[in-house]
Amino acid sequence: MFPCIDTLGAASARERGQIYGREAQDRIHHSVVTYARLFAACGIDWACACERAMRFESVIAQVDADLMAELRGMAEGSGQSLGSLMALNCRTEILPPTFFSDEPQLAHAALAANRAAGLPDWLEQAAWDGALKDGECTAMGVTAAASRTGQAWLAQNWDWMGRQRQALVVLHTQGPSGQRITTLTEAGMLAKIGINRWGFALGLNILRSLHDGSRLGVPVHVLLRHLLDCRSVAHARERLQALQELGFGAASNVPCADAQGQVACFEVSPAGWAEQPPTNGVVLHTNHFLCPSLLAEQAPMGPGLSSHSRLSTARQHALQTPIGQAELERFLRDESDGFLSICRSPDPSIAPESRVESVAGILMHTQPPAMWVACGVPSRVAFEAVPLPWADQPASVR
Repeated sequence: MFPCIDTLGAASARERGQIYGREAQDRIHHSVVTYARLFAACGIDWACACERAMRFESVIAQVDADLMAELRGMAEGSGQSLGSLMALNCRTEILPPTFFSDEPQLAHAALAANRAAGLPDWLEQAAWDGALKDGECTAMGVTAAASRTGQAWLAQNWDWMGRQRQALVVLHTQGPSGQRITTLTEAGMLAKIGINRWGFALGLNILRSLHDGSRLGVPVHVLLRHLLDCRSVAHARERLQALQELGFGAASNVPCADAQGQVACFEVSPAGWAEQPPTNGVVLHTNHFLCPSLLAEQAPMGPGLSSHSRLSTARQHALQTPIGQAELERFLRDESDGFLSICRSPDPSIAPESRVESVAGILMHTQPPAMWVACGVPSRVAFEAVPLPWADQPASVR
């Protein structure tokens, strides 16, 4: 299992951040090095990325002032600058709208600036890193009505740079209402995929909008932490509506499931947000917009991105109701489309440093709350139960 960090006993948000930063110090540094190179591949040096991220400080403070206190504490605990922690948490907003396209970027100046700042280039010995610009994820939410267990499920593979597996942590923390939360996230980030004591679970699929980065708005990873305080899908819908005035800085999809047996996908973008409801009790998402009101937001996608084909494959799995843990494990282990499958193995024709793969697979059952993680390419490893310190660990619910 990935390292677990428990900040639930902290007396303040700043102390939560200090504990997180101290215990994940090496992994946070790993994240910084990873993203410094990724941004450089897009023509953005790390100093510029930090500067861009700091512009979101006032927005984050309006969402939840404790999150800025936590980030300051994390900087103190890890020895990183606040700007570096902000850059990690605003990584989706910093990445350009062309991230999914094959458009070339002028990376040489950004790489030189990073080297001058002492940031190592982990791709220095590798071939050019076009494969890095190919992040993908596949998610499925199952309602109680379509579930083998009579409770909702949420499952997804997180596909990204394989190197970031070394940065993952399981974080036990809390939301603004004091709600207890467990999230699998990249070290230095406030949240990613997770579940809370209410049995509300959420995930993440990166999207790219033509208007990403065009305005200040709630950063995606801040939004995930904020929504993890919700009681239900309906509550998340209310939170999104309340955040509409602040807006969203970049595009992503947030699949959700709750203990009442409901599921939905919420697409966000600088143009607003929309909801993709389930069909026959199942909601699916990959890495392109599905909601009619946001289709015009779609940024260009390179031919190597398998978002549409993965969605078609996922639909075949969705037909096999009722769906339980065994069916969802098979879904996350599907390798029917080779290196562009739902379960993505690293392509050996690509330099090891730049391979995109299924970094982890995640299953969440909402009632009772439970979480399982495959700490590697899901077809190669078992799904392990994540101990939830705020809940009794359930027996197998296959």
